[in-house]
Amino acid sequence: MGSFSIWHWLIVLLIVVLVFGTGKLRTLGKDLGGGIKGFKEGLKEGQDEVQATSSKQVTDQSKPSDTVDVTAKEKSEAK
Repeated sequence: MGSFSIWHWLIVLLIVVLVFGTGKLRTLGKDLGGGIKGFKEGLKEGQDEVQATSSKQVTDQSKPSDTVDVTAKEKSEAK
């Protein structure tokens, strides 16, 4: 009981082709490829938006704003 040999995989492939047919498998492959391509494009658009937002924040920091930057200090115990 080890890993499958090449003959096992060829038999499985033959059964899949006989059950589904080449046309259906081709359509499934196109759909899967289109889904992966759309996913990659979505990731790229998300990264572009993050970069655009971060570059906008860098340019906005040069303008004065209504916020105040403060530094937190630890409170020492009074005895």
